[in-house]
Amino acid sequence: MSRYQLESHWHLNAPIHAVWDALYDVANWPRWWPFVIDVQEVTRGDANGIGAVRRFTWGSALPYQLTFQMRTTVVQKPNVIEGVAEGELNGVGRWTLAPGKTGTGTDVLYDWEVTTTRAWMNVMAPFLGPMFRWNHGKVMAAGAQGLNAYLRAET
Repeated sequence: MSRYQLESHWHLNAPIHAVWDALYDVANWPRWWPFVIDVQEVTRGDANGIGAVRRFTWGSALPYQLTFQMRTTVVQKPNVIEGVAEGELNGVGRWTLAPGKTGTGTDVLYDWEVTTTRAWMNVMAPFLGPMFRWNHGKVMAAGAQGLNAYLRAET
């Protein structure tokens, strides 16, 4: 297995509660995030969403897709959502939201510590690891752009 520690920073031109609501509403991600192909609820979770399990299928800027499940383990409204991934990717993802440092909007940090389980990805990791990181950056940038547009349309 190949391990990746990836970090993405977004600044969104929307209040923290609006960004929180959009990120928490995982079922609607395909409406604004072009690389999210499908989200299926497997388990609902408790009243806060802890224990919820969703199966994601993600596209990418490269010619492959990945499918994995995320189990929500931490929900601290409106600042933190964390989950554990299992499937073609295994690891932990954590959204951290804060009021924008510039005094406007919302700053978002996504930490993604993940290992790949697909054999071809692990064999090719020494050669394609930089491409996988680049791809992650493209997918995340499209998410930031899509969410900014979605939030503008909602207000």
